[in-house]
Amino acid sequence: MIKTILVRAMGDQTDTPVYATAAAVARLFGAHIDALHVRVDPAELATTMSTEGAGGPLLGGIIDSLTKDADSAEASARTLFSEFCRREELPSVTRPVEASGPSSRFNVETGQGAQWMGLYGLTADLAVASRGIPGSDAEARSTLEALLLATGRPLLIPGALAAPPDFADRITVAWKPTPQSARAVAFAMPFLSRAKHVRVLTVEEEEPRRDEAQRLVDYLGWYEIKSSVERLSPGAKGAASTMLAAAAARGGMLVMGGYGHTRFREWIFGGFTQFVLDHAEMPVLMAH
Repeated sequence: MIKTILVRAMGDQTDTPVYATAAAVARLFGAHIDALHVRVDPAELATTMSTEGAGGPLLGGIIDSLTKDADSAEASARTLFSEFCRREELPSVTRPVEASGPSSRFNVETGQGAQWMGLYGLTADLAVASRGIPGSDAEARSTLEALLLATGRPLLIPGALAAPPDFADRITVAWKPTPQSARAVAFAMPFLSRAKHVRVLTVEEEEPRRDEAQRLVDYLGWYEIKSSVERLSPGAKGAASTMLAAAAARGGMLVMGGYGHTRFREWIFGGFTQFVLDHAEMPVLMAH
């Protein structure tokens, strides 16, 4: 069951698909949405700048400017989240006993965004976060990695566009017999049990072992979840491209394990996680 959903409130256009996806999940499970806006810490930045030669009146002016920017960003984030909640008719609550259905709360912290999201994520059933702009949004990527690697919780990454309300009706599981994939399936069970169609995709990179994917289908069957297997051969562009193309053709949501190797190895050599973060246009549920 999913009862609490964490989202990061940036106060810009990246919030739109995040909020829409979170709302669709909240409606599905009657869940609460916790939005977190993280303000820049002017004092922390001032300390950094002072070690780089800035000081005196110049440093004071920089702090004032950063404070005004932080105030503006918080106001924008509050406004966008408030407008979203009004459209979706999500009441604002401060305690669980006040909620009788989907609800919302706006939280503000000061400091490092990825660190605060990781801390809040420890007590959320699901985090929904933007992938940012592929290759150029270091803050968004660090937030994704903190949520995926430091919380022990599932992460749902929206597609390029706002997910339709029925995006979880069709689910594709990118299956590989690893602990990460197994945890992703376990966390996805609330979605899988409600899906109209579940397809298990496996890419046979080595000599086929046809029992692996079938064991997952049998496992899901014990929960009365009907699923089927599709075995793929890696194409010219590799297993990751083949798997993602097949999943995208079926629409809906992709479930997969994230970072089967170390982040450093994936960054240097590439990998399925990095490829999906850069190229997937559908919602992706990941777990590590």
